[in-house]
Amino acid sequence: MLIIDSKDCENIDKALKKYKKKFEKSRVLLQLRERQSYTKPSVRRRTEVLKAVYKQQLAAGKLD
Repeated sequence: MLIIDSKDCENIDKALKKYKKKFEKSRVLLQLRERQSYTKPSVRRRTEVLKAVYKQQLAAGKLD
């Protein structure tokens, strides 16, 4: 549960902006999307390896 401390004189837009930032930092939406469908551990591991290979190739300058 997200709690936003707002002062009485604070604008509602500022409070909403604070809420959106806290919501994004809590990564609730990402967890929700992950839980919508089950992915097997082997598939998850394979995607992690492919991401790591891609990052290494980017760092080495092999990809344009």
